[in-house]
Amino acid sequence: MTVKNKYVNNSKISEGKFREIIKYFALDLEANKIRERILECCMQHSDISGIIEIDESYFGAKRVKGKRGRGASGKIKVFGLLKRGDKIYTQIVDNCSRKTLQSIIKKRVTKDSEIHSDGWRAYNGLVDLGYKKHYRVDHSKNEFANKNKHINGIENFWGIAKVRLMRFRGLSKKTFYLHLKECEFRFNNRTQNLYKILLKIFRKKPLKLS
Repeated sequence: MTVKNKYVNNSKISEGKFREIIKYFALDLEANKIRERILECCMQHSDISGIIEIDESYFGAKRVKGKRGRGASGKIKVFGLLKRGDKIYTQIVDNCSRKTLQSIIKKRVTKDSEIHSDGWRAYNGLVDLGYKKHYRVDHSKNEFANKNKHINGIENFWGIAKVRLMRFRGLSKKTFYLHLKECEFRFNNRTQNLYKILLKIFRKKPLKLS
């Protein structure tokens, strides 16, 4: 349904709403200031418990000289923890070694949780750390799901995030992190009214533009 709008032909928004959009455009309000506040909210996560999917992913330039995935150079490495059917936590890491990833798992995931992962060697030994329920799928053997044993949820998030971030080119590591956390925030509140949530956030702690 179109509405009367002398600024836009066949518009679905009112003149008042369009003038509001132009006003913010003219003020040059940087979205990264909003993303910084979103980052603060994301970092307030408490411990994660339940059925947890863990996985690492690689963001950045296309693969070079046939290398892909963990072998690709120049990519930003991201580790994620997803409570199945609920929320995700993401973190940029320097590497995807056993020491690095398991330190995050120990800090964020309660010992009574049920962990699902792929066959990456960094996840070896989780049972010895007290995680008695650790199930794996072996992608190298074309195994992606075995009944309830899978990491489809977190892999779905990686796909959503990468499609969204493809809109932005040449992001610095700092800027990338803000965009990544925005993806996390949107995913975690996917069933909620983001407009109302953001208004509540900025009402509690107003944004400073100067």
